[in-house]
Amino acid sequence: MADFQRIAYATDFSPASLAAFPHALRLAGITGAELTILHVLPSTLSPFIEGGYVPQEIWDQLDAGVRTQVGREMDRLIKQAVDAGVRATASIVETGVPAEEIVRAAEAAKTDLLVLGTHGRTGVARLVLGSVATRVVATAACPVLTVRAPEAAGTRS
Repeated sequence: MADFQRIAYATDFSPASLAAFPHALRLAGITGAELTILHVLPSTLSPFIEGGYVPQEIWDQLDAGVRTQVGREMDRLIKQAVDAGVRATASIVETGVPAEEIVRAAEAAKTDLLVLGTHGRTGVARLVLGSVATRVVATAACPVLTVRAPEAAGTRS
């Protein structure tokens, strides 16, 4: 097995991305690598929503709620990693294009392996919805392990 010192696991907390977490944990445990759990905050929508306006106070509350939930999810994953005997850190990236931010964060951290889940979409669904995993695989400088979500394994769009 390659000499991995730094493994990054990218998550949006969806079932598809969470399916990859055990693989990232196992690889970090086997190799003794440090695991970075990476999340890109969702892009905020404009305060102007379909002809309306969301007051700044409400907007700030929504943003704070998202950040609180992300913090809880990251803490839960860090605890699982520590309980598994893996050195782990959290990295929350401010909003951006997820695939670009994942690749940028992995390069900045000199990541040896990037692990992420994929929905396994094909055909029209992939064309319409795109694929963060596909873009990461195409642009990352390090090897990328993609893990297909179990529920997606038997479906085709």
